[in-house]
Amino acid sequence: MDMSPEPFMPPAPIPRNVPPSRLEIIRTILRNPLELWGEPSYTLPWIQTRFFRESTLIVNDPGLIKHVLVDNAANYRMSDIRQLVLRPILRDGLLTAEGPVWKRSRKALAPVFTPRHARGFAGQMLSQSEQYAVKYENVGSEGVVFDISTDMTELTFAILAETLFSGEIVTASGHFADDVNQLLHRMGRVDPMDLMRAPSWVPRVTRIGGQKVLDKFRGIVRDTMNLRLDKMKKDRAAAPDDFLTLLLEQAGPEGLTMEEIEDNILTFIGAGHETTARALAWCLYCVANVPRVRVEMEEEIDRVLATGAEPVEWLDLMPHVRAAFEETMRLYPPAPSINRAAIAVDRWTSPSGENVDIPAGVTVLIMPWTLHRHALYWEKPRAFMPERFLPENRARINRFQFLPFGAGPRVCIGATFALQEAVIALAVLMHRFRFDVTANTNPWPVQKLTTQPQGGLPMLVSSRR
Repeated sequence: MDMSPEPFMPPAPIPRNVPPSRLEIIRTILRNPLELWGEPSYTLPWIQTRFFRESTLIVNDPGLIKHVLVDNAANYRMSDIRQLVLRPILRDGLLTAEGPVWKRSRKALAPVFTPRHARGFAGQMLSQSEQYAVKYENVGSEGVVFDISTDMTELTFAILAETLFSGEIVTASGHFADDVNQLLHRMGRVDPMDLMRAPSWVPRVTRIGGQKVLDKFRGIVRDTMNLRLDKMKKDRAAAPDDFLTLLLEQAGPEGLTMEEIEDNILTFIGAGHETTARALAWCLYCVANVPRVRVEMEEEIDRVLATGAEPVEWLDLMPHVRAAFEETMRLYPPAPSINRAAIAVDRWTSPSGENVDIPAGVTVLIMPWTLHRHALYWEKPRAFMPERFLPENRARINRFQFLPFGAGPRVCIGATFALQEAVIALAVLMHRFRFDVTANTNPWPVQKLTTQPQGGLPMLVSSRR
């Protein structure tokens, strides 16, 4: 008889058994879209339905996902609702640009985020993580409670600022986490006008107040650009060869416009670190609830650090740390939905011979949130089981059933950067400190562009040394 304890089931909405009314759909989308999905979304390979008079195809089958995102990606554009939410914030940043603008931006950014170049950031990631860990140095063995959600936002911002901007983002980071939360709360959610496909110039009541925060971020970007431009004009050799300089050197008739550069910088300041921050916080929470996993990670971290291995090697030398982070991204995918719309009629045939017809204009929803918890593709899909991602088990995971960074031409350009950053940050923090839940640690996942813990994530931080 199996006497092993039941695995930890982190908090998540229970799939609906009764379809919601139209009014309930609107209320749920405004409150938390993660609570909308019913049992079929977690059990069927695909669902053809109508959503506000619009044909919608919800896709979970890995083969069909590959068809949409890779094999016939040219036939699928960004969906209207996605663009109505994101374009007011990011305009022509890499996440929202399409066509020639997207191609120019992707080409300009690609050299910074090659795996080889990303590995070159390891030393800076280590330095910033160690500097941030000083915040906890006086917690002692009894511990002090911190909001880990806020702390991880601050940490990843510090890493982003140093690695991509050489520490020259013109802002004090003291209230940066609050500003990000306000921006996403006000601007990063679906409004009823979006559901009705109202033009972008129609006011969105839910986003009132968000423009002030967005204007603040835009001001930070412009000040940062101007500071670097002044340095480049005075002495190009004195300007760091980083992401910011590289982008500014792309300006011109054949490259990016200054507006496109501003949009891409805003994308990385406002969103480039946010996804990693949320996953780090959720990871520390999940690990705190599974002592066996935490001990495995601590022993692995201590062993690797004792060898003096360079931080660039940690991603490969710490499989348990990486597995815990990837399992966290499975359960709490930083980007919980991928939205596309078919340009022309399409058809996909399953291995069993079943045809899926995709009409022109149909909205295609690929939702890592449901895909990563799907009964057809995962054993105990709601459970936190990092061993799934250990090297000896990875071959069982289909490339298109695990999409924390998307797939295809628009796969996240910073995937290697994010994985390396996460492992280094976790190693530094967990080597020195232990993170435990408290009576007030009752997070609930809410979708606001990223998967956030509603009300923060208070945790007790104590010294291991």
